[in-house]
Amino acid sequence: MHPGQTTSKGPSTHIQIDQQPPRLLIVHIALPSWADICANLCEALQNFFSLACSLMGPSRMSLFSLYMVQDQHECILPFAQVKGNFARLQACISELRMLRREGCFRSQGTSLRLAVEDGLQQFKQYSRHVATSAALAYTSLEITILTSQPGKEVIRQLEEGLKDTDLVRVRRLQVVEIAKGILEHMDSASPVEDPSIDESSIPGTDIDLQTVDNDIVSMEIFFKAWLHNSGTDQEQIHLLLSSQCFSNISRARDNPMCLKCDLQERLLSPSLLPGTADGSLRMDDPKGDFSTLYQMASQSSASRYKLQVIKALKSSGLCESLTYGLPFILRPTSCWQLDWDELETNQQHFHALCHSLLKREWLLLAKGEPLGPRHSQRIPASTFYVIMPSRSLTLLVKAVATRELMLPSTFPLLAEDPCDDSLKIVERMLDSLELESTYNPLQVQSHLYSHLSSNYAKPQGRLHPHWESRALRKTGQLQTNRARATVAPLPVTPVPGRASKMPAAGKSSSDTFFLPSEWEEDPSGP
Repeated sequence: MHPGQTTSKGPSTHIQIDQQPPRLLIVHIALPSWADICANLCEALQNFFSLACSLMGPSRMSLFSLYMVQDQHECILPFAQVKGNFARLQACISELRMLRREGCFRSQGTSLRLAVEDGLQQFKQYSRHVATSAALAYTSLEITILTSQPGKEVIRQLEEGLKDTDLVRVRRLQVVEIAKGILEHMDSASPVEDPSIDESSIPGTDIDLQTVDNDIVSMEIFFKAWLHNSGTDQEQIHLLLSSQCFSNISRARDNPMCLKCDLQERLLSPSLLPGTADGSLRMDDPKGDFSTLYQMASQSSASRYKLQVIKALKSSGLCESLTYGLPFILRPTSCWQLDWDELETNQQHFHALCHSLLKREWLLLAKGEPLGPRHSQRIPASTFYVIMPSRSLTLLVKAVATRELMLPSTFPLLAEDPCDDSLKIVERMLDSLELESTYNPLQVQSHLYSHLSSNYAKPQGRLHPHWESRALRKTGQLQTNRARATVAPLPVTPVPGRASKMPAAGKSSSDTFFLPSEWEEDPSGP
């Protein structure tokens, strides 16, 4: 758990969020497919980091490092903080854009292995030289290899090459294959795991294989998963059900059922982003909508935050105007501290609840734990939520208004027969509209990415155009502004008939050691 302190004009609130582990992204480049992938990948990375670097509140993503593997491995970005570091990350993405997209090169079979080992070595070196409090969050590393090559073949190369490498500090090793085709339906642009891949032969490490389509939206969705609070050290919510109402699910009629759940955001709150329509009203309050269920669940570390179901509602009996705040998703917990039998039973009960609610067309009304300290003599206020089923193994949770929050409103009934002339005019206008069966947010753009990117824009003329940069690189006149790694990189097998072209990040630093503070963004950088 990585604590983050938020500030507001009200009482101090301490929010704890399971911070994502440090991440190493290795872009495995192969020609000629790189020409088809480069633009989409770079655009998706820039869009993602414009969000990740701008989010207020507790940091969701800690360290990030970027490697490129072509004819040799190359460290484009040593481990660096993500939040507030967009200019540096954007410069590294520009480096990827400059890589050649045509021609041929002699592929080195060991380059991918060397990139993994070099990145792991730099991570160990970094974590040994940060403050003790920060080092607690840097205990393990997630490595993602993005490739256009067949994923199964890449996994076999990794298994063979890394069989003698110490991977104890690697929390997850993942191969993401960029598919050749393009999605037919944009609303299903989620990464797909390959079920045919068995556990890796590398002791203590599983190599996951996922497939992502070669389009910007699919890649964005994959990277945005890095922002989720996906810690598995403990379950986050206890959903308590009365056995009198759900006796067909619970065997113990006299005891309430407790479903152990994990909490997941459905979407990012605009109040966490600077300059958005909602966020501009609350720029002094970085906690945003975390002041509801998400915040309270994060605070309840000793005893899990509880939602007590008090009654059922007909699905048609809830007016949408009575719900407020951002929705959250409940899933069966994947907490590793629970034994397998308890996890399986918990998931079966969760599945049965979803099925029964859908069949009955019911919603649940639940009461959250009271706010405020329990030792206070004042009566704490409670928050109420409606819990909605879905056809997936999830429940949607939304805060619902209580009597104290209601304002008087009048709702005059519609007349049965409107004016004929007005009706004809309005119906002609409605008939001219394009009708969609569903709302797909992936097809609606608000230009938020470009807005956030422009907040970090620097005066023009600092970066060379693409064609000029390539020409200057050939003559050795372009000096890249990459940060230096804290460890000496692994040796690179030279390519016959080609001069070595390692940037500052690839030069030996064995004679000089740079402390982690020197990894931070250079104000005079690109």
